[in-house]
Formats: sequence, structure tokens, C-alpha cells
Amino acid sequence: MTNAPPRRSIAALILGIVFGLIGLVLTGGGAWLLISGGSPYYLVTGIALIVAGVLLARGRKAGGWLYIVIFAVTLLWAYWEVGLNPWALVPRVVAPLVLLIALQLVWPTLDRSAGRWRRAWVGVAVTFAVAIGFFWSIAGNFIPPVLQGLPDARYAMADPSIGTTGADWPAYGGTNSARRYSPLAQITPANVGNLKRAWMIHTGDLPASAQIRNTYGAENTPLKIGDTLYVCTPKSMVIALDPATGKQKWRFDPKVSDEAIPYTAACRGVSYYAVPGAAADTPCAQRIILGTLDARIMALDARTGQQCRDFGSNGQVRITDGMGQVPPGYVSITSPPTIVRGVIVTGHQVLDGQDRWAPSGVIQAYDAVTGKMRWAWDMMHPERSGPPPAGQTYARGTPNMWTIASGDEQLGLVYLPMGNSAADYYSSLRRPEENHYATSLVAIDVMTGRPRWNFQAVRKDVWDYDFGAQATLIDFPTARGPVPAMLLPSKQGDIYVLDRRTGRPLTPIGDIQAPQIGVEPAQRAATQRISLYHTLRKPDLTEKDMWGMSPIDQMICRIQFRRASYKGFFTPPEADKRSIEYPGYNGGTDWGGIAVDPARGVIVANYNDMPNYVRLVPRKEANKKGWAPRDQARGEIGGAEGAGDPQAHTPYAIDVNAGWRLPFTGLLCKQPPYGGIRAVDIATGKTIWDRPFGTARTNGPFGIPSMLPLTIGTPNNGGSVVTAGGLIFVAAATDNLIRAIDLKTGKTLWQDVLPAGGQATPMTYSQNGKQYLVIMAGGHHFMQTPVGDALIAYALN
Repeated sequence: MTNAPPRRSIAALILGIVFGLIGLVLTGGGAWLLISGGSPYYLVTGIALIVAGVLLARGRKAGGWLYIVIFAVTLLWAYWEVGLNPWALVPRVVAPLVLLIALQLVWPTLDRSAGRWRRAWVGVAVTFAVAIGFFWSIAGNFIPPVLQGLPDARYAMADPSIGTTGADWPAYGGTNSARRYSPLAQITPANVGNLKRAWMIHTGDLPASAQIRNTYGAENTPLKIGDTLYVCTPKSMVIALDPATGKQKWRFDPKVSDEAIPYTAACRGVSYYAVPGAAADTPCAQRIILGTLDARIMALDARTGQQCRDFGSNGQVRITDGMGQVPPGYVSITSPPTIVRGVIVTGHQVLDGQDRWAPSGVIQAYDAVTGKMRWAWDMMHPERSGPPPAGQTYARGTPNMWTIASGDEQLGLVYLPMGNSAADYYSSLRRPEENHYATSLVAIDVMTGRPRWNFQAVRKDVWDYDFGAQATLIDFPTARGPVPAMLLPSKQGDIYVLDRRTGRPLTPIGDIQAPQIGVEPAQRAATQRISLYHTLRKPDLTEKDMWGMSPIDQMICRIQFRRASYKGFFTPPEADKRSIEYPGYNGGTDWGGIAVDPARGVIVANYNDMPNYVRLVPRKEANKKGWAPRDQARGEIGGAEGAGDPQAHTPYAIDVNAGWRLPFTGLLCKQPPYGGIRAVDIATGKTIWDRPFGTARTNGPFGIPSMLPLTIGTPNNGGSVVTAGGLIFVAAATDNLIRAIDLKTGKTLWQDVLPAGGQATPMTYSQNGKQYLVIMAGGHHFMQTPVGDALIAYALN
């Protein structure tokens, strides 16, 4: 009896062609990857798929059997590379599994036996059930354990600030100590499930056009003082509300124009000041100090919203006086000023990446009552204590402080988290003073404007690793007793502990060898500083860490990884190829900062875990692309910082692929998680627990939300609040959820879907005996979350 000829099957022909096309892509890309020093799997698999495809197209079952062998080898290879990590297995296994199911459905068309379709559908059902069960079980077992319990020791940390949290929330970080902690305990792990929306208001500050929508990111944390809640909007409007009902008391609009918007229209908060000795009913006895996007400091009567006309010039001062030429959008105040001993201290954002000689990063201070300048710190002119002489300007291009300072009322110090010099990614033109103060925490005497000390985290920074977070003031336990200290988180993921009186490190600091390569090898420091106390940073990337939706885009990411310059942490940018910066410029820790439970001695830090894919673009090439400073070529505004920034008056522009995304799917090349949240023992620096933070519900390929409630760990911006009730309240992630997390275990106990992105730090207060939780759901263009204008308050039902 002779063998029956192969049965002709259109379905098998189509599947064979699909196998062959995929095989061709994998073969070509796999050869490129292998030549680049990468894994041989893709080349071998590609060739095998071509053979399987040809056999299937000719109606031969051998093609199907060969694919089954390919799938089995793929499973073994995937397990060898990444074990049972569920997210790492997705691009390695899911697409091949889909092809296996397709093969099972096609197989009966190659067969003549009875019952072949029933067997095929049973096979598909079993395969699908086994796959779902496998991923469900390992995903459930992939939840990291609690590494240790909360500390037994109880602390009694003093707070040097004037205001206190509890009934109120008088400063951006709770107080000027920036602990983001409340002693309120009405809401607990036992009853937080009963948390409901108490009220919601809409600020009315929404983008007027699609172009402006690409700049909005509210980032606001309201203040609560007495019987009033104060919120500011992306374009610097201030609204006073009844904290129990959300009813508006007054509204102030400084009339900021759209052209004043930098990369992001944001107002992180306002500041509060009570004039000493003033009667409560005196106009402007209590003041809201507002910094605007168009670079003004304004004083408002906290009761009425009217401008305090005796402040500055008719109620305001312009911080750009003395800066020389300042194109619209180049200088803006997005963070609340810090007020210590009656002195308003403000930094400002300088539009990144435009010009080496952008406007100055000068720090300025004003009297909180009169608005008169008290001092100005221009690091290039330490001999001055005020504005520049007539005909001169503050030194251009110097490091600025765009984020929030913290302050010690007792020591009379303000702590400035400094950024980098203008043109973040090129250092040869920087002056010694800039190299000394850039990417540093600088302690300034609030009465004189003179630096007391500074602590630098990065030497000659070309990674945009400026300090984005407030330093948090604590008492640090030592063998000699508690020491006035600060916790200083960084974009690199390191957390430093410094004596806040002197800047002396209280925990070990190490130096690591750093790559001296790139376009300025002589400028690169041979060593860089790291914290040996605690770091949020993960190990260096390897090819195995590359990700994607399928083996094809994972292979592309592997090729990009192999072709890029990457020598580990602190790899500098190159001009002839891409380089990998890991962590990227969003952290580690960015402007959301950390929260501290001062009674239990616990740090709570949500953080990012993403690389950037970077290239310096030679000036001639940048000119051809039309990359020019924004005032010379207005064009569209918004988007990611560094994505085609000109860095005028340097030899190179900069092109940053923030998060290292693939252009066609939008997925990130590094495997998840992309963000986490962690609890740390202050006394020891040891991790209590660490969790991926954020679900995949609003994320997916091609920008299509997957709606999967799986914890993938998403990018996040915005901080957390911790309470005496044992809860952490945090939004920040890109899944548009606000959560209550158990401080002991890191388990999410409650959550609510926000009407827009929650890229802001929440706050909590009590009114009429009831504890409220408030979050600004304003969305964020950079985080690609929906833009909105909702302020939402929650309370127990």
C-alpha cells in the first residue's frame, strides 16, 4: 500500500506562507543580531520556520511536526533565559503559542481520518486552558514577598516647620520638612474599603486647542489651612474651596498666555504665609503666594483672593528682571516657592535643551510681606547679594532649581535641589562654578542668600540627572542619638542621608568606575558617586532584558541594544550611535519625591525603572532637520524633553527616546516592570517590601488600552502620602487609578478609577471631624494619560 499524496489545503498554504514570512524576518534580523554579538536563537528559529512553512504550503504534515519541535525548543530556550518571569515570557512564548493554535486548526485540513475536527478543537481548548492556567499561576506566584516587618522602634521626630499636618495640609510636602505624612488615623486598613467620593469639582482650566493639549500636566497638590482648600491649575489660576463640600469661595486668574507654556503647563502648588502679629481680619494677614508660568510671584489675600497691592509692584514681582533677553516660555515657575523666616525663596524652570546660553538659573528671595528682594544667588557672581548692576544680567546658562525646595525654620536654611547647566548633554563649555553646583543639593542661609554647603551627586552631568525631588527632613537614628538629617532621593535611584546642618553624609557613600567615552572623554569623571545606604536602581541591562509584543519586536530591541553604546551605569551619549542611559531622566525618583512615616521610621518611595535611548546629533545634521531654539522656530510645543532639542551654541543637538520605545508599536524595549513602590527601614536602609506599581489596563500596543487588570508596573509621576492609620495613598501611575496601599505589606486595599490621569501627589486633612483624601486628576501629556480638570475628595461612607 502506497502513502497517500499530501492533501491540498488552502488553509495550510496560507499558514505556510505566514510561517515563511515570519521565518524570513527572523532569519534576516537574527543574522544581524548574531553578527552584533547577540543570541543565535532568532537565526536558527527563522531558518526552521522557513522550512516548516514550505512543507506546510505543500500540504505536508512534516511542516506541522517541525513547528511543534520549534515551539518545544522555544519553551526550553525561554525558560533558560528568563525562568518563570511571566512578563519576560510574554514576547518569547505568546506569539509562538498563537501560531501553535492556528496549526491545530489547520491540521484537520491535511487529514482524512474521522473525528479530526473534534480532536482539533479539543486540542485547541486544552492548549488554551493550559496556557492561561500556566500564566495565571506564575503571575500569582510572582508577587514579591514582604522581606521584613515594619520596624519595632518608635520614633518621635521633631518637625522644625511652623505648620503641622493633621487638620491642615499647610505646604506642598505637608510641611516644609516634605515628609508627606499625616497623623490622621480615621481611615485604616480595616475600613478603607468604605472610602467613597465625597465631592468633585472641575477647575475649568482645560487646553483650548489640540496643540496646547500636548502640554498639559496639572501636577497639583492643594493646600488646606483652616476652613479653606487652595488649588492651582496648569495655567496658574488659584481656586479657594470649602474643604467639606468643594464649593468655590473665590477664584483668581493671573491671565497667563499660551505662549508662556514651557514643555508642560503645570502648577505643582501654592505657598501659604501668615503675617506675624497681624489681626486675622486685616487684609492680606494670611497670604497665598503664587508663582506663575509667566515668571511672576504674586501675593493673594487668603480670605478673598484679592491681590495684596502692597506686595512688590501692585501685588507682584517679575523674576525675569535682570535676566536679559527671555523669550516666552523660557522661564516659568511650576513649583511652589518655599517660605522660611518670612523669606520667599524661588527657583524656576528654564526651558531645557534650547541654548547653552539660556536665561540664568539664579535663585531669588523676596520679603513675604513687602515683596522687596532680599537677595539673589547667582553662582557665577558670589560677590553680589542682589540684582546685577545696570547694564548687566544674571549669568546665563547656569544650573536652575525647577522643583521644590524644603526648609528648616530653626536652622534658617533652605535646601535647593539643583538641576544641570543649560544644554544638559554637553559639558565642555561649563564653567568651574557650574561644575561645582550642578546636580547638587545646596543649603542656602535664608537670611543672607549665601551657600552654607552643597552635596553633589553627579560629576559633570551629561545625563539630565538633575535633582527633581524635595529633600525630606528627618531625625536620623545613630549610636549617639538622633541627628538632624535629610533623606535625598535622586533620579539615579540612590537615596542619601545627610546631616542637614553640614551636608556631611551619615551613611556610607561609594565611588564606582565610570566609562570615560563619548564625544568628550576627557570631560568624563573616572568615578561617580553612589549611595551604599539604599538604592532603587536595578542591575545593569542585558540583552535578555529586551522586550516587545512578539519575538520580532523583541529581536529588534535586542539588535538596538547590541548596536548601542552601553557600558552600564553612567554611559555617556555618543554622536555616531545611540547610547543607553539607565535609569532614564525620569528616575529613579522624580518630582514626586518620597514619603516618610516619622513614627514608624519608614520611607515610602514610588519610582521609575526605564532606560532612555539617546544620541547626540551633530550640528550640521540638526540644522538639516530644522532643529532650532523655540523662539527661532516656534513649531509645536509639548512632547518629551530632549526629543529633538537643538542645544544651540554647542556642537550637538540631542535626541532622546524617553523610555526607549519602538516607533511602530509604542511598546518599551525593556521588559516590565517600568515602575515600582517600595517601603524602606530608615534606620538600616533595608527594603521592607517592594512591588511593581501600576496595571496594564490603559496600556497596550499601538496605544490601544489592553484593559487587563494585571500589575505590570507602569511609568509613574507624582508622589505618595502616608498616614498614622497605616495607609499609603498614591495615584501617579498611567492606569488612572488612585490606591490605598497597606504600609505593612504593600498590598492594595482599595482603588478608584479617576476621570483623567492622576499625575499628582494626593493630600489628606480633616474637616468637621471627618478625614478627607484629595487628588488632582488632571492627566499628563508626557505620561500619555487623559487630560482633565477634576479635583476629587474622598471620605468614609
